[in-house]
Parts: sequence; C-alpha cells; structure tokens
Amino acid sequence: MRFRWHPAARLVDAAGQGHDAAAWSGARVLPDRPAVAALQDACAAPAFRIGAEEAPAPLGDGVFETLSGGTSGAPKRILRQHASWIASFSVNAALFDIGPHLCARVAVLGRLVHSLALYGALEGLHLGAEVHLLDGLRPDRQAQALNARQITLLYATPAQLRLLVEAATTVPSLRCVLVGGAMLDAPSRALVQDFAPNAQIRVFYGAAETSFLTLADAQTPEGSVGRAYPQVELDLRGAMGEIWARSPYLATAYAGGQGGGLGSDGWVNTGEYGALRNGYLYLMGRAGRMVKIADQTVFPEAVEAFLALQSGISRAAITTEADPKRGHILIAHLQGNRALAPDLTAALRARFGPMIAPRRLIWRADWPLLPSGKTDLRALEGGE
Repeated sequence: MRFRWHPAARLVDAAGQGHDAAAWSGARVLPDRPAVAALQDACAAPAFRIGAEEAPAPLGDGVFETLSGGTSGAPKRILRQHASWIASFSVNAALFDIGPHLCARVAVLGRLVHSLALYGALEGLHLGAEVHLLDGLRPDRQAQALNARQITLLYATPAQLRLLVEAATTVPSLRCVLVGGAMLDAPSRALVQDFAPNAQIRVFYGAAETSFLTLADAQTPEGSVGRAYPQVELDLRGAMGEIWARSPYLATAYAGGQGGGLGSDGWVNTGEYGALRNGYLYLMGRAGRMVKIADQTVFPEAVEAFLALQSGISRAAITTEADPKRGHILIAHLQGNRALAPDLTAALRARFGPMIAPRRLIWRADWPLLPSGKTDLRALEGGE
C-alpha cells in the first residue's frame, strides 16, 4: 500500500500557483523545499525520506522515513509503512469531512520536514482535497491566504496558531482546526476560536513515532488531552502510570541504528506518564524531563502548564540545573510582562512550594524554536 495522488486532488503553493501530480524523479531522499516537488515524488516513489539528506536512502516498497520532534535532543529518523498513515487517513476523512465531494481545502503552515505538515499535505492529496502549502509566508500573510482561499481545514501547532491570531483577523471558512505538537492552553484556545469562529478545534496528543493517540474537543475536561483516537488502545503501567499504546498507526522502528525497537508485542512506550479518568487521558510529563527535587518527583511540564495560564505571559518553558542540596532546581524562561515578576514568583511558591518553585525567572526577547514549532529546550539551556 502506497500514498497516492487522488485524481481529484490539487496542490497549491504559497504563491497561489496550482500543481498536478508528476512522475517519480527517481530520488528517494527528498529536500523538503521546494515542497511541491517533494510531495510529487512522495506520492510516486516506492520509498522516500524528507529531511536528514545526508543519511542513506530508505529501501523497500511502501516505506518512508520522517523525523521526530527533537524537543530535548537531536531528531531521530523514524521508519514507517505508508499504510500506518493511510489507516488514519480514512478515519479523518469521516471525522473532518475530507474528500473531493466535500470540497475540502486543506492548509499546512510549516515545512514538510515537520511530520505534522507532511502528514496533513499527504492526507489531503491522498483523499482528493485541495492542499495549500503556506510555508514561507509571514503569519499575517498566512492568515490572509486562509481567508482568500476559503480554507476549510487547517493543520497547525500551538506555536504557529499563536502567531496567526496576532494578525487580528477572522477566517469564517474554517470548519476545523486540527492542532498537534503540544497542548493548547485555555487562553490560546479561546483566541483561536475567535480567529476561526465557525471551526471545531480538535487537539490531538501523539508523536512522530505513534501518530494519533488521543483527540480532544470542546467537551474535553480541562487538563485532559482527550479520549483515545479510534482503534487506539492505551495501557498505563506501573505505580506512576507509564503510558503504552497499541494501534494500526505506529511506526516500525528507529532508522539507522538510532535506538532500539519502538516496542514489544505491538505495544509502544510513549515515554510519558499519565492517568486515565472516566476515559480521558491526563498527562503528567515525559520520563526524559522528570527530575528529583528534595526527594520529590517533579515534572517540569506541570510548572509550564501553570505559567501558560497566567495573565501577561505569552510563552513559558522550564529547564533544570543540578543542585548539591536539592538534587535539581527549576529555571523558568518567559516572554511577557516583566513587571509581573514579583507576583509570578509569589504565585509559583504558593502553588508548588518554595522547594519546587523555579529559583530564577529569565525573561527573553527571543524564543528558540525547532522546525516542528516546539520550544528548543536545549537552546534555552545554552544561555540566558
């Protein structure tokens, strides 16, 4: 089973120029720019990879490689079957009205090296939608293009959406905004709803290795990442609730000897901890970011979520440092109103206690981002 370019599909670049399918060029390692050529090859090649152009080409039929998000480390090459994404294409066709007879117009904002943009573009072409590639445009121009082209479905990360809503416009044509890559906090969700007043906002939790795991909607309780996506099984193991998943959408392995297998007996360890309550999944944090502070297990994500809800804070991230007395200390990196620092420090101490509350607040004019749109934590650790 391979990706296809549906006869009714149409691809439109950032300049508004339309493109049709093309014969395979023979390349298996595809630069993600120009994106049109990459997608034409991806829909015709037996095997391909976009990104990591220096590595050997993937071999086989109906396989491809994508890259992990790389939030706290170098991105890994992930080997997949085309069928693992095609299985969710048919689910999303029904959930989000994607197909030629539905006049779906799909837009992606980022580079194809980010798996969310690659997924959204390939899904639209496979199902016969009109796909618009808006990478390379400023956020305000992207917002104008969404309006002018009457886009109905948008794939975006929370970071991309925060930039879009600053354009101070609305896009009434949008009927669905599908958000991936990170959680969308309540204040940002309200801004996105104002930006797309007629759209349902659906946020999914997953990773490049797993694809969709859960899907949240307007009825999802605050703090939850939603219920299991169709055909996904979740199993929380151990005293802390280590999240394991099984589904038709999982990747095959890490490519190029970049780690062991992704799981056993069809199950994958997501590397995160959480809890299931009334069918809804609540995340605690990633195993790789968990630290001990004064003999207490601390997930930096909990502090980040608290900071994201504070008025006057536009961005927040937590890094850690070793500390001989406490084991570790937390450092908060922030964008927003610096005058809030005393009140913010008091609120953090009241919520988390003086031992766990960040020891320093670092206010940043810049904010380092990965190609996926996520915060580059390693860059934050590298300097103040």
